[in-house]
Amino acid sequence: MPTHNADIAAVFEEIADRLEIQGANPFRIRAYRNAARTLGELPQEARALLEKGDDLTRLPGIGDDLAAKIHEIVTTGYCSLLERLRRELPPAVTELLQIPGLGPKRVKALYHDLDVQTVEQLYRAGRDGRIRALPGFGEKTELNILQAVEAHASQTRRFKLAVAAQYADALTAFLQVVPGVEQVTVAGSFRRMRETVGDLDILVTAAADSPVMQRFTAYDEVVDVLSAGPTRASVMLKSGLQVDLRVVEAASYGAALCYFTGSKAHNIAIRRIAQQQGLKINEYGVFRGTGRIAGEDEASVYRSVGLPFIPPELRENRGEIEAAHSGRLPNLVVFADLRGDLHAHTRATDGHDSLREMALAARARGLEYLAITEHSRHLTVAHGLDPLRLIRQCEEIDRLNTELDGLTLLKGIEVDILEDGSLDLPDEVLGRLDLVVGAVHSQFHLSRAKQTARILRAMDHPHFTMLAHPSGRLIDRREPYDVDMLRIIRHANNRGCFLELNAHPDRMDLLDSHCQIAREEGVLISINSDAHSTFDFAHLEYGVGQARRGWLEKNDVLNTRPLAALRRLLKRTM
Repeated sequence: MPTHNADIAAVFEEIADRLEIQGANPFRIRAYRNAARTLGELPQEARALLEKGDDLTRLPGIGDDLAAKIHEIVTTGYCSLLERLRRELPPAVTELLQIPGLGPKRVKALYHDLDVQTVEQLYRAGRDGRIRALPGFGEKTELNILQAVEAHASQTRRFKLAVAAQYADALTAFLQVVPGVEQVTVAGSFRRMRETVGDLDILVTAAADSPVMQRFTAYDEVVDVLSAGPTRASVMLKSGLQVDLRVVEAASYGAALCYFTGSKAHNIAIRRIAQQQGLKINEYGVFRGTGRIAGEDEASVYRSVGLPFIPPELRENRGEIEAAHSGRLPNLVVFADLRGDLHAHTRATDGHDSLREMALAARARGLEYLAITEHSRHLTVAHGLDPLRLIRQCEEIDRLNTELDGLTLLKGIEVDILEDGSLDLPDEVLGRLDLVVGAVHSQFHLSRAKQTARILRAMDHPHFTMLAHPSGRLIDRREPYDVDMLRIIRHANNRGCFLELNAHPDRMDLLDSHCQIAREEGVLISINSDAHSTFDFAHLEYGVGQARRGWLEKNDVLNTRPLAALRRLLKRTM
């Protein structure tokens, strides 16, 4: 059975959860969490690395024991340690950890004192007033738990784009070699590059005698066939991701691709235009009366209603149709436009690779420059740099630049924005750098007025260059902090500094809507990987997808400039 990085990461997270509930050694627990994070962020499949004979212990945080467990999971689809831990605690107990406000200690208390093993049992215990009687809980905590359970029950599970890509890419490769299959495209929100994906919609054209449906429903990762027919089927993968497959004739492929790519609001607006012209659009084509006049490709569908092709990332009914009507569709940025990356870390702080290794990896990705932006001293958990260590790194960068061909390293810092808006390092050090990336890493719960004022004061600092991950969100883990983003964007314009689009799949920050506002306000965006290892430059592709959703063109993106032009822009902010 194919095993993806997300599957292995989920195994390690569950092991860590169960060990934590049992009160195991914190260092052991942390090792599994770090390994899960490494695998979750790894753009190459561990399975493929093993097939090539690569040594997994070269991956950050992966020693011999964890490498052996990865090998066991990939080759058998089974982890003996996890199975043993599951025998010691009921399988559903770890689901309780998904409820906000319930950490391992509270889950352990609920299990041992109230025999709570499932979310349903948790809700009944709260409703019956039994939770408040436990030491360390109380009536207010009980009420919060009940509200959190209700919110949890109403949520539909969604997968981060990078995780969904693991399953989509494997399925696409599997289907493409089925006899008779001609075209395979993953549509839906995945094709629109939404930051999270609810399910996968796959379209296929194939010969009439192709066994594609039988092969699809028999795919190794399928645990449940929800429905199956001659041209459509729905399955559930063992990961919990639903996949729908539709086989369409070649003459309808473009119409089906439009229909199943969405969004629903965009499709309704296009159909309304068609109706006004006496046409009918559905997944089978564009029809005038009973005659099909378009549908073989997407461009023909849009052309039939008098519109140019609209890129999938824009199809949200947020002005793209009006822009298409008036010839104002943006010429969206593409990955090849990027010339460099302005946010990366090395093992000097919380990265996993050396300065030289990061430089060589960036060059191998085709980048011409890379800014090294370690954390500053306030972020002690990341071993942030103090002034002396930062100066030493700058000297090391200067030495390495004399040896490197084809790539220039820039000297930077990801400096903490403190609660009062000051920066975490002195001016005499910041003034020696090529760029200063300011970031909020603490006090996320300040009021809107205080958080906004804090960031505005930081941006007014004479050495401030760029605001990192501007909303502070972590997808599915931390909501954006409350801040007036329009004021931030307009202040960046007045100040002449820049905003980051952090391409890490856990962040995807700026939001697409804020990218669009920044573009309208004339503020340049830098698409950065926030790389912590040599593998992480692959994140840039997701950042480009988010930028395209935000209507950004090449000239709207700071790091599409050649180095000389970039230096001139950076100098203006210092």
